[in-house]
Amino acid sequence: MAGKSIIAAGLDVGSNSTRLVVCVLEKGRLRLIGCGAVPSQGWLKGKILDQRAVTESILVALSEAEATAGISVGSAVVGMGGPTVRGGNNRGVLEMGYVREIEQRDINRVVDRATRVQLQEDRMVLQVFLQDFVVDDHPGHRSPRKMDAARLESNVHLVMSSVQEHTTLVTAVNHAHLKVEETVFEGLAAAYAAVLPEARRQGIAVVDIGAQSTEMVVYYGDSMHLATYVKICGDHFTRDLAQGLCLGFEDAELVKLEYGSALAESSGPNAIVDLPTPDNREHRHAPRRFINEILQARAEELFGFVRSELARAGMEHALIGGVFLTGGGAKLPELCDVAERILQCQARFGLPDGIQHWPESMEDPEWSVAAGLAMYSAKLKTQEQRATRGFLGKIL
Repeated sequence: MAGKSIIAAGLDVGSNSTRLVVCVLEKGRLRLIGCGAVPSQGWLKGKILDQRAVTESILVALSEAEATAGISVGSAVVGMGGPTVRGGNNRGVLEMGYVREIEQRDINRVVDRATRVQLQEDRMVLQVFLQDFVVDDHPGHRSPRKMDAARLESNVHLVMSSVQEHTTLVTAVNHAHLKVEETVFEGLAAAYAAVLPEARRQGIAVVDIGAQSTEMVVYYGDSMHLATYVKICGDHFTRDLAQGLCLGFEDAELVKLEYGSALAESSGPNAIVDLPTPDNREHRHAPRRFINEILQARAEELFGFVRSELARAGMEHALIGGVFLTGGGAKLPELCDVAERILQCQARFGLPDGIQHWPESMEDPEWSVAAGLAMYSAKLKTQEQRATRGFLGKIL
């Protein structure tokens, strides 16, 4: 049993692409053995519109990943994001009556109280992140066990989502013959893959820009301070171009990918772009600077919303580690420059790190969420294996 390898899989069911990463954990190191990526179907504005179409996309990605890995995949950690996911802080209080030593059961009770919140209809707690403990009005404790106190408080950050959306996603994955080990907020998964733990302690934000949704997490010290949804996504950039250039959505996407930039000044004043046109119409042209002015305006709006969320968490001047951009929408050229100018901190791409045999072709912010989900799966299975060994050891 000691030498048994652990298979860890992460499934990123995005609105634009469905990605599955399959890894094996051997001797404490995670190694990539297979992956699959296919266009997604069945999504609208970050929500599942056609569950059957989503299942079909997962099946194709699963088949591709199993073929490259040479094994059958039975379960995966699944990412969840979109406009229904929100985060919020909460506090639990435990009055112990008199000064005594804090035990583990006291910690469990106070954290449990912090997670008991009055939820609106169709809301559920997706994940709980412990921030710190307050011991007799002294905050900032990470592990108060064996300390003497009469009062114990816990601060947690709760990530909440829609029950209906969560059920629909899990059902779509199950219909693809995959067991869901756990559902994880996509912003957290991106941070898990792209940012080392020591960098998170300095104060960082991860902005995962997808086609139909953008998620964001903020870390400071050893705890998460914010998990939220930002209402500007990659498709907004494309729709702006479609409207400004009188193009169809697909043609506008081609123009964005081939000529787009988040900074208008990066284009020469005389640069002209040939626009896609139907066969029965004359060719049209547009100044490249005009195209990038449209994209720059939307990029500034995106990071304006990010700045507002940082201010809400009291973190607008605390990101010493900077901002990490992940997701397909992050690949717009010069987007990091706009982020630095608006947020007044360092910005860079968040690329998957820590998985052996990760190919250069996948050194891409689009793969960060799937990689982080596979890492999370490895962590869960390692904990389960240790717990099983401990139980068997007690029996023997």
